[in-house]
Amino acid sequence: MINSRFYIILLIFFFFSCQSIEFVHKNKESLSNQVVNNVEYIFTGKEIPSKYRYASAYFGSVESPNYILRIDIDETKTKRSVETNQAVSKLDYVLNFKYSLEDKNKNCLLHSKSIVSKFSYVPKSSGYNYGSEKSLENLYNLTIEENFSKFVNYISNKNISNCQNES
Repeated sequence: MINSRFYIILLIFFFFSCQSIEFVHKNKESLSNQVVNNVEYIFTGKEIPSKYRYASAYFGSVESPNYILRIDIDETKTKRSVETNQAVSKLDYVLNFKYSLEDKNKNCLLHSKSIVSKFSYVPKSSGYNYGSEKSLENLYNLTIEENFSKFVNYISNKNISNCQNES
């Protein structure tokens, strides 16, 4: 008897305490991005196999998109530490992602943005090392994911209805 009263009181308390909770994303429009699931993406530059997987996760896919997103990836490697036997002990990578969002129907440029990502890598100098190669691949994946996320956040705060060459 005491247990059932306790549960009833707990249930009533829970109901009244949660009564004034407001959800941050009440309407679906605030969650949607005009580009996501409405864009065809085209890559040029540095070939990174995982970029396609992350592009579909961040930009979605659709049969007849309204926008074209061109992504040019430039890579710069810098030898930061060279040992006495000329083996590289540390490499710095700079990946520059140049985004160009175009309206497919108006055939014009809506936005262009360049986002730079950097990471450092310590290669193994004694030939091929599977763990070392997987580590480099993971660094590329993290960089791509971070860069795509930054672009999606950037473009979600922009008005993409006007072309850049319009006044």
